[in-house]
Amino acid sequence: MKRYSSAAANDFRNPPLQVLLGLEIDFIPGVCESFGYYRKNFSFDYLIGSVHLVKNEESGKLWFIDGPDISIYDEGLISVFEGNIRSGVTAYYRQIQSMVVTHHPDIIGHLDKIKMYNRGRYFSETDSWYVELVDETLELIKDTGCVVEVNTRGLYKKRADDFFPGKEILSKIKHLRIPVTIVSDAHKPGELSLGYEDAIETLKKMGFEKILCLSSAGWAEATLE
Repeated sequence: MKRYSSAAANDFRNPPLQVLLGLEIDFIPGVCESFGYYRKNFSFDYLIGSVHLVKNEESGKLWFIDGPDISIYDEGLISVFEGNIRSGVTAYYRQIQSMVVTHHPDIIGHLDKIKMYNRGRYFSETDSWYVELVDETLELIKDTGCVVEVNTRGLYKKRADDFFPGKEILSKIKHLRIPVTIVSDAHKPGELSLGYEDAIETLKKMGFEKILCLSSAGWAEATLE
């Protein structure tokens, strides 16, 4: 397990203002540049790796699982994966696994984003095949040392009933001692801190004692109090 410096207990609630340069990269096999390209050619402080477009490796078609319109999710599942949700979800997690192993992003973005427009309609997060995919993915994340974000956007935008990832996955993350950080996934200034307090309280209730915070000095552990 990586070692991080210790941050003052409440630094993450009222930190000195620092502006860091980061990039969320949409990982699409055969389409996006290598993450190493961005590290080599630009002075980013961190890279977030995410999947929004799920590639059907046989057809090359892309399934868009994000955005404000649920009908795009449903129509894409039909047109890209012929309505087979297990194939689509499996492709999603295989894509994340490939990203983790080959590109090592600093942060894994909204790990279980695939659930956002599911809402229990197509699959259950307790289905054995789904749990197995999640477990495989978490083991790879643990082995590569990536940080997992606790993403609050789904809740404050009312597009999900839980954080990304949800509490079941967060429980496994805690067990595996995978480091987490809190991210609002803000698309405008007014969203910058939305959901942080809820995330902090949820993590504390689940038994998390520390989160990671990033500054110009690098990653540091902050105690949840």
